[in-house]
Amino acid sequence: MYGFWRCFTISNKELLINEEIRDKEVRVIDADGSQLGVIPTKDAQKIALEKNLDLVKIAPQATPPVCRIMDYGKYRFEQAKKEKEAKKNQKTMDVKEVRLSLNIDVHDFDTKLNHAKKFLAGGDKVKVALRFRGREMAHPELGEAIVKRFIESCSELGSVDKLPKMEGRSMVAFISPKNAK
Repeated sequence: MYGFWRCFTISNKELLINEEIRDKEVRVIDADGSQLGVIPTKDAQKIALEKNLDLVKIAPQATPPVCRIMDYGKYRFEQAKKEKEAKKNQKTMDVKEVRLSLNIDVHDFDTKLNHAKKFLAGGDKVKVALRFRGREMAHPELGEAIVKRFIESCSELGSVDKLPKMEGRSMVAFISPKNAK
């Protein structure tokens, strides 16, 4: 008959469980936290199986390795829950892009500026990109003037991370919110 491996599919790479443990002897901690002492691995697996729990190697570097009898599925669930809670509490900073053009009108400029201010107030970085088309490539200084005017208009809410720089056919600058620093 084939051997039956419990919980083989839910184990991860950090912790070995049940039949994955290959040591001859292990120090065993019971489910309630009491020490069972140093016993052969097969006996420890039998004890865990009788209690309908898993034998989990928690300290492989120790001599002999330390194993704990616990419900591994429940342990993994608790760990995932803690990670999810920690992730929920951290603020992620997105990069929002505002695209300008060389012949942008005053009202369009103000509209883009209001969008950028809203992004900065929300705690996001802003990427200002001005795309040059055709013969506009001959006048990068005009584009730089527009981008610098845009940056100055955002100065009360954000500070410049990266000054305007040509990247291919676009001039790009980054503004980060002042309250994020």
